[in-house]
Amino acid sequence: MTPQHRLGLRENLGQFVLLVVINAFVGSMVGLERTVLPLLGEREFGLTSKTAITSFIVSFGVTKAVLNLVAARVSERVGRKPLLVIGWLFALPVPFLIIHAQAWWWIDLANVLLGVNQALAWSMTVIMKVDLVGPRRRGLALGLNEFAGYFAVGVTSWATGYIAAHYALRPEPFYLGIVIALGGLGLSLFFARETLGHVRLEASTLDAVRPPSLGHVFFLTSIGSASLFAACQAGLVNNLNDGMSWGLYPLFFAAYGLGVESIGVIKAVYPGVWGLLQIATGPLSDRIGRKTLIAGGMAVQAGGIWLTVLGASYAAWLGGAALQGLGTAMVYPTLLAAITDHAHPTWRATSLGVYRFWRDLGYAVGALLSGIVADLLGFAVAIHLVAALTLASGVVVAAMMSERRA
Repeated sequence: MTPQHRLGLRENLGQFVLLVVINAFVGSMVGLERTVLPLLGEREFGLTSKTAITSFIVSFGVTKAVLNLVAARVSERVGRKPLLVIGWLFALPVPFLIIHAQAWWWIDLANVLLGVNQALAWSMTVIMKVDLVGPRRRGLALGLNEFAGYFAVGVTSWATGYIAAHYALRPEPFYLGIVIALGGLGLSLFFARETLGHVRLEASTLDAVRPPSLGHVFFLTSIGSASLFAACQAGLVNNLNDGMSWGLYPLFFAAYGLGVESIGVIKAVYPGVWGLLQIATGPLSDRIGRKTLIAGGMAVQAGGIWLTVLGASYAAWLGGAALQGLGTAMVYPTLLAAITDHAHPTWRATSLGVYRFWRDLGYAVGALLSGIVADLLGFAVAIHLVAALTLASGVVVAAMMSERRA
């Protein structure tokens, strides 16, 4: 064992904290769009179809899902840091494309690039933290990672709403994105260190195994294990409802006459609560297990979504956002930890990539499904449908998932 390759949070605290900060920058890139972009499509580009407006989430979700799978596999061969840096290079054009967009397809293109950024940069911060801490602190590591990312989403969602309310929907809110992209790239390029050595150290303590093929890991993670299937479908449905809230909620609130600054506050509460509470829910899953938090969290999310559509008041919308954030905090880091519980270190990154493929495909499914239903039957029906799917997903987890403790 060499000093630079020791497992544990305390032993790798400096790099761990750096990766937390980097993931806050990653999350901030998504937060740039949460409040402003759907309103931009409606007010500046004159889009009336909800399906057309949410197309940017579809392009983002599909790109991120596919590259999650590829990035994880490639990182086991070439290392984590190169992909982290490449991810930030793809982020650099995003704010410029949105600022100068002459047609909505520019926004779709920007979100393809954002999907690449999120797939590479967020995936690597997740995997690198798991590499550093070893098997007994995964829930804590993932809780802190997701806290940083999604709390930053909330802060940036509020900030862009505030800026847009006092200036315009663009370009001013997206100047912030230029600073974020440059900051994330600088930290990743000059300060982050490779973690493959930690993977080899952990693997040396276990029975030697030959890493299975990508196809085998994909099958096993997707449907070959009841517990892993339960996790994958819950991840997909979780991001399905997030994709719906990203695309439809600003338009839904605006239809009631709510201003952009107030919409920004609601849009900040959901990821803010989600991000902050993951500091507690991640390590809690190490103590009480994964299943209860995941199944319960999906039910709480469903309750928050129903409160949003039934409440029809600013207070109810804030409460719904808080509940959805609480439920997502219970689910998000716990699902990642559940996947790592069942994967050998030599193919753990690939298994995480398969899970994150299904999870982030949920963005595209949620945006497309909710957009089509909203166009045909109205906002309320689309939101009710997503709430019901979320509750059903929690029932699947309760019925099928089992625990595997370190």
